[in-house]
Amino acid sequence: MMVPVGDAVAFVAGMFALWIGARLLVTGASRLASAAGVSALVVGLTVVAFGTSAPELVVSTGAALEGQGNVAVGNVVGSNVFNLGIILGAVATLSPFRITGQLLRRDVLTMAASTVVAAAVLANAVVSRLDGAILLVLLGCYLGALGLAIRTGDDAAANGASASLEAVDRSSLPVGSTAVGGATRLGLDIVSVVAGLALVIVGGRLLVDGAVGVALTAGVSEWVVGATIVAAGTSVPELVTSVVAARGENVSIAAGNVVGSSVFNVLGVLGVAASIRPLTVAPAVFPALAWLAVLTAFTTAVLATGRRLTRLEGVALIALGASYWVGSVVA
Repeated sequence: MMVPVGDAVAFVAGMFALWIGARLLVTGASRLASAAGVSALVVGLTVVAFGTSAPELVVSTGAALEGQGNVAVGNVVGSNVFNLGIILGAVATLSPFRITGQLLRRDVLTMAASTVVAAAVLANAVVSRLDGAILLVLLGCYLGALGLAIRTGDDAAANGASASLEAVDRSSLPVGSTAVGGATRLGLDIVSVVAGLALVIVGGRLLVDGAVGVALTAGVSEWVVGATIVAAGTSVPELVTSVVAARGENVSIAAGNVVGSSVFNVLGVLGVAASIRPLTVAPAVFPALAWLAVLTAFTTAVLATGRRLTRLEGVALIALGASYWVGSVVA
């Protein structure tokens, strides 16, 4: 089989744009958090997580408009499997980390609850507009809880607690990260975040278009394309961003990115897509949901018992995530 040249070029260009964009995003977001007195964790849970989930939103919304429910839903479920299995596993393997009680009680449990909600709305293999609206309301409640934590000072306390566990290695940041005048630095940080998000979105789209083109040429089914190729492609921003953050010893952004992105994928991406057009999916969604439930339960249990992820547990997560891809393709 000859791989279309245009698809191959799009794939490579997308990977390059994602890498550069991720570095700009992490650098700018971490500095803005420091300047505003907001913890890196909350920035990871919101700005970085939602930004790196933009490709999922773009792809699932487009699929909904075209009546491709399998691609829209498969992208969300597969992306969350990728987030918890491959990405969180890679972060723990690179830099084992602990989490604060606040992250566990509010954010990790919200992520687990969102998986239960996903199973509930997909129980009849259809996500209606009403389901989509409910998901968006739940997302609003979660964002409200984050905002309340910032206003009441709980976020600052969590930031202080996590500061004793990790430190940002400024030497790992891209060129141009040295101190400059306050106003100039703020402007540069904002530009860094905006440019990073733009590159992540464009790169994610190029990568997915290239990967899907190759997959469809090979005659792969719509569900497999959505749940594996598209899901992995749209999750590359989270992977690159989290790995860059973890290597820079800014694990709060890395962990927050994974958790926040997983919540946003279910409540935000699936909510918006279903609100645009009801989504009907193939029966293959049920084993995929079961696999996501296993990964979510394992991650939540490990973090709840020790509030930490070790390298061994990271390897276990990667193995579980990889098994999903092998099983999906073989099936």
